[in-house]
Amino acid sequence: MDEGALMDFLAREFPQVRDDFAIDRLDATGVRVRLRVADRHLRPGGTVSGPSMFALADVSLYLAILARLGPVALAVTTNCSIDFMRKPVSGVDLLCDCRLLKLGRLLAVGDALLFSEGQDQPVARAGLTYAIPPA
Repeated sequence: MDEGALMDFLAREFPQVRDDFAIDRLDATGVRVRLRVADRHLRPGGTVSGPSMFALADVSLYLAILARLGPVALAVTTNCSIDFMRKPVSGVDLLCDCRLLKLGRLLAVGDALLFSEGQDQPVARAGLTYAIPPA
């Protein structure tokens, strides 16, 4: 699936988050997804919440998998480990550089690095595993 097909799929299957995410880059190595940070993504103190950062990592790997397999709506997260390393910069979007490490018949494993836009140091790192439904 290309960027347009992925975003159409996300809008159709997950309309509750369709306006939160955008694909900045999609290529053979992975995907860069943008979280359009809004007030609903913030926690007290004005920083992006952990659940919002998790969602960005999770959606990014989901889109990386769909880009390779096609519209497999029932692929689901089976594991996620996330390290929050520094506070995101206030008032800017978050970016997630995600790459597939393994894409098998039943499992996909990926790595995600989250950055505040314009910054070089990651704010979080996540390792995720997805279960792929049998064909």
